[in-house]
Amino acid sequence: MNLLPRRIWLCADDYGMAPGVNRAIRTLIAHGRLNATSVMTAAPHLGHEADELTKLNAGAARALIGLHVTLTAPFKPLSNHFAPLRHHAFPPLAELIRLAMTRRLKREHFAAEIAAQLAAFRAAFGRGPDFVDGHQHAHLLPVVRDAFLAVIGAQAPHAWVRQCARAPRARPLRDRKGLVLDVLSLRFRARAKRLGIRTNPAFAGAYAFTPMADFPAIFPRFLTGLPDGGLIMCHPGFVDPALKSLDSLTDLREREFAYFDSDAFPRDLARHHVELARPAGETGPAA
Repeated sequence: MNLLPRRIWLCADDYGMAPGVNRAIRTLIAHGRLNATSVMTAAPHLGHEADELTKLNAGAARALIGLHVTLTAPFKPLSNHFAPLRHHAFPPLAELIRLAMTRRLKREHFAAEIAAQLAAFRAAFGRGPDFVDGHQHAHLLPVVRDAFLAVIGAQAPHAWVRQCARAPRARPLRDRKGLVLDVLSLRFRARAKRLGIRTNPAFAGAYAFTPMADFPAIFPRFLTGLPDGGLIMCHPGFVDPALKSLDSLTDLREREFAYFDSDAFPRDLARHHVELARPAGETGPAA
């Protein structure tokens, strides 16, 4: 029997989206409640707040910092000549999915954009990302995934990438979103392995973002069956005008923040024999 707790990564997505999101993520990192965050270099509210995030890692690192590749509306490309554009911005997720599934996207457009966002990360933080993932899981889509893995493998070879397949013991068939991510992750993970790119061994954190969602009741389910090195995504934040103008996920971010900053969160980790991995001296999953 393994008496050691499972060490996991709890990653807050969307740093850079809005000041309230940034502040909430930094607060949780400072309180030891997060050990990773992924940054949107295509979002409008990074700027000097990249320095504020870097300060938290002065001395011993408190959190891994990754790139949250962003390819959907309402955000705008950093590269020239990106296509398809909709009102000078990326297409909505539903349209991107449709175009990807029908192979009507050009790999070179996405490769150039991902490279531009990676370059912006290096400019903001003075180094490459610890890991790379995708906003709204767009990096898993056909055509996009090939560009994504080619660029990361060539330009950020020490980074690991997020695959979104659940642990075998945590795959309820009624979870349609989870099933879709499981399927999309099969080829993504296989291609990453062929290219020698590391991935997280399992993923959790997807749920229905509805007004009635009870996050304190939902989160412990993510811990079931999650192996050592597994990753849970989350979206804590404080609602502000900038967030309301850019994203439909608002009030639930404050519920997530309240849970992670509460006494219930460490109790749930202990009950499931789980602890947050320590970023100092570690680069993340080795799968």
